[in-house]
Amino acid sequence: MEIVYVYLKKRSEFGKQCNFSDRPADLNVDILPNPKLAAQFVERNPVDMGIQCSVSMSEHEANTERFEMETRGVNHIEGGWPKDVNPLELEQTIRFRKKVEKDENYINTITQLGVIMEHCIKQNNAIDIYEEYFDDEEEVEVTEEASSAKTINVFRDPQEIKRTATHLSWHPDGNRKLAVAYSCLDFQRAPMGMSHDSYVWDLENPNRPEMALKPSSPLVTVEYNPKDSHVILGGCYNGQIACWDTRKGSLVAELSTIEFSHRDPVYGSIWLQSKTGTECFSASTDGQVMWWDIRKISEPTEVVILDITKKEQLENALGAISLEFESTLPTKFMVGTEQGIVISCNRKAKTPAEKIVCTFSGHHGPIYALQRNPFYPKNFLTVGDWTARIWSEDSRESSIMWTKYHMAYLTDGAWSPVRPAVFFTTKMDGTLDIWDVMFKHSDPALSLKVCDEALFCLRVQDNGCLIACGSQRGTTTLLEVSSGLSTLQRNEKNIASSPWVQTPVLHVVLRLSRGLLQRPL
Repeated sequence: MEIVYVYLKKRSEFGKQCNFSDRPADLNVDILPNPKLAAQFVERNPVDMGIQCSVSMSEHEANTERFEMETRGVNHIEGGWPKDVNPLELEQTIRFRKKVEKDENYINTITQLGVIMEHCIKQNNAIDIYEEYFDDEEEVEVTEEASSAKTINVFRDPQEIKRTATHLSWHPDGNRKLAVAYSCLDFQRAPMGMSHDSYVWDLENPNRPEMALKPSSPLVTVEYNPKDSHVILGGCYNGQIACWDTRKGSLVAELSTIEFSHRDPVYGSIWLQSKTGTECFSASTDGQVMWWDIRKISEPTEVVILDITKKEQLENALGAISLEFESTLPTKFMVGTEQGIVISCNRKAKTPAEKIVCTFSGHHGPIYALQRNPFYPKNFLTVGDWTARIWSEDSRESSIMWTKYHMAYLTDGAWSPVRPAVFFTTKMDGTLDIWDVMFKHSDPALSLKVCDEALFCLRVQDNGCLIACGSQRGTTTLLEVSSGLSTLQRNEKNIASSPWVQTPVLHVVLRLSRGLLQRPL
């Protein structure tokens, strides 16, 4: 159907009628050429011009809409019953079953299926199709590619006044998120107006943090609860222990009272493997290790003073910089101190003097990283001054392996969770070193310049593929290592299980009457 609208107007309102007629052209302006201006031009003869036969194209970029995912559940209920039978009524279902069992078709069907089933059972008894013939051998893909790493993402401190990324923690479920603690560790040099907030980042969205953690004092350490991923533990610069529940928002859910907290910044905080999943402990440079239960976090449940003279005097205590706890050794924990000494402690000792079991000395400065080997807990890694050292609990006199003295100060280190012979270290010059002791000892297998400023912390993902590094300017860089560094190599466990001194270590320890001289071959 055609729609027509007619405008009605009187002829007298049209105005004067236009009359057009033909006439010759008129010349209004005639500008003659100027010979002076012509002298300033150079005639091009011949003229070359390129012509493109293809159609001219232009490149445009567009941001596509983000793919949104949603989790939905399906509720399966019992079905297949006739309409007149209520499956929730036990009597009706029993009556219906008895009725079906008396049916001749039911008996014939069961008889036929019984013959087929009997044949399958006899087959299964004759041959076990699920038998594992090579159960003892591990299938390992041997990779020949060169060691490499590439940057996946960069998370920058959104505040104008940049702060140091002092600690990192991976989300325990799927490692989709990364919690980063930001603070300024320069004593009494924090700039005015510096934010106290720390952040939780989504790995797929580096532009904006997913959540902010708002403590009363800047966070030095942060740890996800391995049993409840909604709970985050934080150690504050003023010595308090804070706890967040991400379901309740950015504000602190539980906070220790200042009177019963540490007197110095909390440099180490670890969750304990307990039935409730609410127990943790912390360490500080005030020389104390405190145990907490976040259900009643106002004051610690237990305190250990790190006095190696075993006199329990706080003024003689050594300041703690790093902590180590292995769930397979629930009564033991280790502390790395400012004085370069590792203290091995026993929490269940009867007397305070027995709680300090032994010490390991070898570093010239604070021990910034301390971690047991995830495959062989008797061996542990320490990072301090200009070296990284590997120790054994059976050898207290000296470390069983150490790296060369670097030009830059080492700041952190960690074992690979999937390869017992690989560990990582960070340095003040912004370099990440990846060491593979099966490959070589004198130099790292891969040395990567991550950024121009100093690297302060690192954390390895559970699958060993991703490494997060935090820098002095608050930049957290996410790197992915090659499969050769994140895949268990053939016979690597057997080689690593043998004493480290029996492997081709390129160091020798010479005992002298006055001290200990360590000389690389």
